[in-house]
Amino acid sequence: MLPMIWLPYSGEYMNFGKVWDKYGMYIAILFMFLMMYSYSVAWLRVGVGQAIDAVFSPIVDGFNIPFYVLIIILSSLTGLYSSIIQKYTIDYDKMTDVQERMKEFQTEYREAQLSQDEKKIKKLEAKKDRVMREQLEMSQQQFKPMAYILVLTVPIFFWLLFRLAQVQSTITLPYAGTISLHAPAVWIIPAWILWYMICSITLSQVIRKSLNIGGL
Repeated sequence: MLPMIWLPYSGEYMNFGKVWDKYGMYIAILFMFLMMYSYSVAWLRVGVGQAIDAVFSPIVDGFNIPFYVLIIILSSLTGLYSSIIQKYTIDYDKMTDVQERMKEFQTEYREAQLSQDEKKIKKLEAKKDRVMREQLEMSQQQFKPMAYILVLTVPIFFWLLFRLAQVQSTITLPYAGTISLHAPAVWIIPAWILWYMICSITLSQVIRKSLNIGGL
């Protein structure tokens, strides 16, 4: 049974599931900011990274895995669990249906405005609130998985940052050539972050295609 939560402003208890359905987007956004803020807390960042390293460093060091290969492995892992979480928390069929109805509505509304059909415009105005509400609900649904994903992803980044401070490795990138993983590759973006983004985006698309998961 889901726990009950006390809501001070209304003076009543509400089932956690209902609270999540109603305020899930705001909870997810707040959690995202808290996770981003945690990067600035040095003792937390180092402590989590050190704890994870104590468990996995024997494997990484035992197989002598280069840092850039470790990024490939971890980006595959994050892409896998992110895709699975989104698959089971987002109704992609409903999302596609809502997007199609929104496009149809916008087309009809634009045509009515161009033709100055006041009768049709009034009819569409009455429909506008319902269409916008559906789109807002789908936007909220896309925010909710982020909280779950961040719980797993942030510790991984803490670990990468912890190990990065202990290595002096290089990587060869197009146009940039062979540079240090610590060095900026594009503007102020470090090479290791850019490499992680490339691997994560590419591998996520392969995983989504393999698991037949819709895209955002």
